Amino acid sequence: MAEWMSDGRLIDLIVVLVLIEWLAFAAWHRHTGKGLSGGKLLPNLAAGLCLMLALRAALTDASWMWVALFVALSGVAHVADLWCRWPRRSV
Repeated sequence: MAEWMSDGRLIDLIVVLVLIEWLAFAAWHRHTGKGLSGGKLLPNLAAGLCLMLALRAALTDASWMWVALFVALSGVAHVADLWCRWPRRSV
């Protein structure tokens, strides 16, 4: 298990599972009309994926710039998610 963590394979597996989860939610919404659409889930999942990629970069001794880039992208995705969820005032 330690080898899976140190070489990033565990993070790769989690990323694949998150992408499968997103596809399943999108397909469920398209088929039934229930739940969130794939587009509404995307900013939230992108924030999480970017954090996982930052962790993977750190575990595999990638340059600090990659870690910083993925953390920054996660922040951007998080703000986008909040923007989409924030209630709009009706005029």
